[in-house]
Amino acid sequence: VQLQASGGGLVQPGGPLRLSCAASGFTFSYFGVGWFRQAPGKGREWLSCVGNSEGNTYYADSVRGRFAVSRDNAKNTVTLHMSNLEVEDTAVYYCGAGPASCGYYYRDYNMDYWGKGTQVTVSS
Repeated sequence: VQLQASGGGLVQPGGPLRLSCAASGFTFSYFGVGWFRQAPGKGREWLSCVGNSEGNTYYADSVRGRFAVSRDNAKNTVTLHMSNLEVEDTAVYYCGAGPASCGYYYRDYNMDYWGKGTQVTVSS
């Protein structure tokens, strides 16, 4: 079982970035996927999730309107489209697989599978 987040890097404030979460070793289409981040010295923050059916998406207040999540079950990937990035978005970003019907409860849910993170740095 493997989840791997990728696509992180250095971006200027106001810029966009796209993160991908690639899954292997399990039936990806049975699971919802959540995106989380952790900044230095802070706890894990839930950002967004998409259910096993792409129409089911949720966002934290801190990213709603700036981030969008999508998934491609044929490619076993979930993408987090980030725009209008702020310095405060600097963190390590993670994806996790959980119950098929995602929701705000993902904020506190112990995900079934976790991926390695990718660093996002927003700086001028």
